[in-house]
Amino acid sequence: MSNKPNHILAIRFSAMGDVAMTVPVLRALTAQHPELKVTVVTRGLFKPFFQDLENVSVYEADLKGNHKGVLGLYKLSKELKALGFDAVADLHNVLRSKILKFFFFGNNVVQLKKGRAEKKALTSGQAFRQLKTTLQRYAEVFEALGYPVDLSQPTFPKPKPFSEELNAFISKKNLKTIGIAPFAAHQSKMYPLEQMENVIKKLSENYNIILFGGGNKEIEILNQLETKFDNVKSVAGKLNLEDELVLISNLDLMLAMDSGNAHIAAMLGKKVITIWGVTHPFAGFAPFNQLKDYSLTADRKKFPLIPTSIYGNTYPEDYKNAAGSVTVKTIVSKISEVL
Repeated sequence: MSNKPNHILAIRFSAMGDVAMTVPVLRALTAQHPELKVTVVTRGLFKPFFQDLENVSVYEADLKGNHKGVLGLYKLSKELKALGFDAVADLHNVLRSKILKFFFFGNNVVQLKKGRAEKKALTSGQAFRQLKTTLQRYAEVFEALGYPVDLSQPTFPKPKPFSEELNAFISKKNLKTIGIAPFAAHQSKMYPLEQMENVIKKLSENYNIILFGGGNKEIEILNQLETKFDNVKSVAGKLNLEDELVLISNLDLMLAMDSGNAHIAAMLGKKVITIWGVTHPFAGFAPFNQLKDYSLTADRKKFPLIPTSIYGNTYPEDYKNAAGSVTVKTIVSKISEVL
């Protein structure tokens, strides 16, 4: 492509996991093309994700306040134009980003191809096969702007040193440490809590366990689990995102659902074991740079319609606890094998 841009505006407002998945792509992109400058437009909450990336800056979109609605997006577009970008990578491709791009009329704009038709074929049972990963789809946007991205040799930041406050979450210094994030946006993507309690009980005999979550209900559940077993600590509601990232960067392994915490740990180069309910890695949302057998999927003989949806928001009522078909023994053995 002639006249390659020097400064790309990359748009990805949410959700947490999808924003985290942009990080390995941007890390590879800016390492392989050090002359390129990237400004990421996202929610302020996610700013810490990008803190160690070269030539990448973050512009906060205040979508609930200053930049709310069409007028707010117009205001945001004027603020962004002042940064002097010369191309737009829309990694979100939703109504908000489309409105924003409308105000950038005349600029070189490439948007994410979501692959809706093949995702529909996957969830309707027409074609059960691996689709492109979300990271590949992000990379294709930059390639269309003249910057091919090779994701095959990833590099990751070094673990950050612990503060005294963070040290308190490691029960026994001589044991390896596992993060466990048992929650997801939909119950259909979660491992049943009674079974998860058994997983925690068994793992806590040989490892430090740190529990991750947010929201009052989750905090309450995780605090109860912390009191039940030795070597188990919950960080839910106790740390800001920046401190959680430091903690995750020092884990030996993360156990998570098909959820944001899996992608955050993967973006930091951690080993990530995921448990899947009514969604499936074939849709392209498996965490970055993990072996295939790190994804523990529900039994499709018992639940043949899986994946019932891409995001886990629609499913037959009797599929609600499909993830529970993965046994406690399978999870504990897999973690012991990986560690």
